[in-house]
Amino acid sequence: MDYLPFLMLPVAFTLMFLGFPVAFCMMVTAVLFGLAVFGDRVVYQFIEKIDDIASNFVLAAVPLFVFMGAMLERSGIASRLFEAIHIWTRRLPGGLALATVVMCILFAASSGVIGATESVVGLLTIPIMLRYAYDRGLISGVICAGGSLGTIIPPSVVAVVIGPLADVSVGDILYGMSFPGLLMGGLYLVYIFIRCILNPSFGPRIPPSHDDPTFAQKLWISARNLIPPVALIFAVLGSILLGWASPTEAAAIGAIASVGLTLLYRTFSVPGLYEAIIKTLKITTMIMTVLLAGTLFTGVFIGAGGIATANRLIGEMQLAPWTLLFLMLAILFIAGFFLDWISIVLIFVPIFTPLVKTAGFDPVWFCVLFLIMIQTSYLTPPMAPAIFYLRAVAPPEITIHHMYRGVVPFILLQLLVLVLTMLFPQLVTWLPSVMLRMR
Repeated sequence: MDYLPFLMLPVAFTLMFLGFPVAFCMMVTAVLFGLAVFGDRVVYQFIEKIDDIASNFVLAAVPLFVFMGAMLERSGIASRLFEAIHIWTRRLPGGLALATVVMCILFAASSGVIGATESVVGLLTIPIMLRYAYDRGLISGVICAGGSLGTIIPPSVVAVVIGPLADVSVGDILYGMSFPGLLMGGLYLVYIFIRCILNPSFGPRIPPSHDDPTFAQKLWISARNLIPPVALIFAVLGSILLGWASPTEAAAIGAIASVGLTLLYRTFSVPGLYEAIIKTLKITTMIMTVLLAGTLFTGVFIGAGGIATANRLIGEMQLAPWTLLFLMLAILFIAGFFLDWISIVLIFVPIFTPLVKTAGFDPVWFCVLFLIMIQTSYLTPPMAPAIFYLRAVAPPEITIHHMYRGVVPFILLQLLVLVLTMLFPQLVTWLPSVMLRMR
């Protein structure tokens, strides 16, 4: 009976591989094993878990961030950001790709919704990069890696989901992920720049033109196009980082500000607002349903003694703390080949977090390492959600082969950020400690 909870994982994975919805797989597994272990008393446990999810005010940030991303899709902000950034990078090697990554960073800091960023940025920049004969693998890697930065750059829907599951402050996770996220984006820029200097055919410079804007015009275009989205970023991130608002309150500010941007850019329409609300409803329903299923699953796993048995087994194996950490990260890396992010989060966060605390590691630091692995899972085949998003918006001349080849360097850069974050925990722990002293 001690080892019965561990059969839940293969049963759930088998149902997933057979093609059943993730939420259905986890709920069915939870009900079957819950009845086997607790009998009909498991119903009371399920009611308690449902109440915990329904009353968790932090999760109210999820629909607000999703709505913010949906409205930003319709505000015209992407094309304006690209214009403001590209006028400064167009003469650099790989200037279009550099501008794309910077725009993805700003977009990620405006909204924590991954698919929206990649779709909008891909539709805007792929035709331009193809026109100037950019390497198709580079195009694919830039869109996939840059478009998924919303996982590791705050505000992040993934961080909002992980916080309650790990019993860690969402605000501390958002503080802690800031430097690793910016480091990852910075490494993308350095790689693109060096790659295009060594091989100019990967990202040709755009030749001068008679209608190039003057320096004064560049300043005006940048101010006009950058100030509104930067103000939105400050309203959301600044209010969180400065302790003025909780993540949920900041998400509400961002949702209101995103509507304001559509009014400012004169792109607001009632049908557009309706579409954004419907999209928010669909995505939020999916996330919350899977989150509830995962909570029921882990509730049965923990209640049946899964965590206690795992702790006992690890104690008997006498694994060193760092060996245990490497083992958990390796499991996450492999899981990313087959599972989507929310399945990975719901299955492994409740299982791994108690082990991390027992080993003496900072749980916020581990959550950020977890987020980096989730970011990597977006690019690792065969699941690779980022590649599926790109496939939906890419023209036929960009093939799956280009996409798989293009993401490899960016996966290596993400693993480099993982190693640096492990070697220098201060990248994560410094900002939360500073903000704690300021409170």
